[in-house]
Amino acid sequence: MDKVLIGEVLRPHGLSGELRIYPLTADPERFLKLQGVFLRQGEIDQYLKIIAARVQMDFVFITFEGIDSIDKAEKYRGAKVRIDRSEVPPLTEGWYYFELEGMQVYEGDKLLGTLSQVLETGANDVYVVKGIKGEICVPALKSVVQRVDVLGRRMDVILPPGL
Repeated sequence: MDKVLIGEVLRPHGLSGELRIYPLTADPERFLKLQGVFLRQGEIDQYLKIIAARVQMDFVFITFEGIDSIDKAEKYRGAKVRIDRSEVPPLTEGWYYFELEGMQVYEGDKLLGTLSQVLETGANDVYVVKGIKGEICVPALKSVVQRVDVLGRRMDVILPPGL
């Protein structure tokens, strides 16, 4: 199954094995509803059951089954926190960034490149598209983005003059 990145382990918190996690999601409260997550270190995913979770300020603190000391917790410093794609709640409109990244971006029949990153600016998001001629920034506006095919991994745009 596809897995989606939702956080990163920063460090152990306290002596009992609790982990301090930086959430990479707009809704840190989602951690409170999870029964378990995958912690990825390198290329290895390890599924861990959540015993307790809490959100405090900008961080999530989780106690996992089998991690009951600071020494055991220390081994997970820097691990990526991931969940199965099936656990991601559907959006009422729009797309998740992870669904857009990696898409082929076209203007008509011309391939502009691959969407590599979504930048959040104050007014609107900007899609960074890397192609053979370099990198371009495409504003995420309805007047520019004509069609998004998540399953087909394709985005069709009409670039504004001068871009």
